[in-house]
Amino acid sequence: MGTEIPRVAVVIPNWNCLDDLEDCIKSLRAQTGVELEIMVVDNGSSDGSIAWMQKERIPHIPLPRNLGFAPAVNLGFSATTADAVATVNSDTVLEPGALATMHEVLMSDDRIGGVQPRILSLIRGTHLQPEDPEALIYSLGQALTADGRAREDGIGQPQGERGFEAREIFGVCGAACLFRRQLVVEMGGYDESYFAFYEDVDLNVRARIAGWSFRLVPTAVIWHVGNAAWHAGFDRPDAENARLVARNRIFTQSKFMPLRSLPRVTVVEIGAIFRAIAARRFLLTLAGKGAAFLRTPEMLKTRRKLRRQGELELAQAWLGESRRAPTEVLKHPLPPVGTPPPVGTPPQV
Repeated sequence: MGTEIPRVAVVIPNWNCLDDLEDCIKSLRAQTGVELEIMVVDNGSSDGSIAWMQKERIPHIPLPRNLGFAPAVNLGFSATTADAVATVNSDTVLEPGALATMHEVLMSDDRIGGVQPRILSLIRGTHLQPEDPEALIYSLGQALTADGRAREDGIGQPQGERGFEAREIFGVCGAACLFRRQLVVEMGGYDESYFAFYEDVDLNVRARIAGWSFRLVPTAVIWHVGNAAWHAGFDRPDAENARLVARNRIFTQSKFMPLRSLPRVTVVEIGAIFRAIAARRFLLTLAGKGAAFLRTPEMLKTRRKLRRQGELELAQAWLGESRRAPTEVLKHPLPPVGTPPPVGTPPQV
């Protein structure tokens, strides 16, 4: 009794990333301390991914076309059964023991709905040690700016300069994280209307409103290339990214942002249009914002539903939290479900 190896389901969305997928699966097979339930959901790849998975006998769901990150991952959620379910992008490589370490923290308190590792930037063809101070951070957890935009905390910083601590975070990065299945079921998984980008922010917001907490587990390390599939699939990936972010960010903000933030949000969105003009992606950005505004009534209906089911303030309390030092967060214990995190007085940006 008490010595059972925990089961962890791992869902991997894939789209024309065979070389990366091979490395990802290899790192999963090297994991210790967990029994894995792997499920790859392939978004209509044409690079031989399906044939390779068939040869390697890797459980997978082949889709006829690219349905997007959110629908693919939800299919993987529904096709697995373990009480803990991880999602990792196909362009990730896991250090040994990462999943076992994350699972231990996830199950240490039933108020924790999800955890994420220290995600470091992976440069193909190179191998850095997890503790190399020059390794660049990809994410130390998701954070929110004061105007409701999401950012990956620490992104682009050498980890030796930034440092890191185990702490509570606003939410987890969808590129590599581990959830309780209970959270996934209660939240209905990712919002499939997002297709890709901001779907993880949206899930974090909805889970926060419902009272769940999230933790950073820096002793677990996962490497991530970043947008590998996206850059392989579009002639102008940055422009397509801008369109979806422009749309999906407004989707999410309309669900939980306080009305007093509307002027700040408006200024930011106007600024985004001017940046889009400078980057020659104005039409796609405008299309994204237009699609969002057309669905405003639907989003406001969702906002009212979320308020009936929980407290919007539990997500709002994290606005601007990204500007606090991690050590400030560590001074406070994990609060009970339904208690907003302590908010310091951050410097102005």
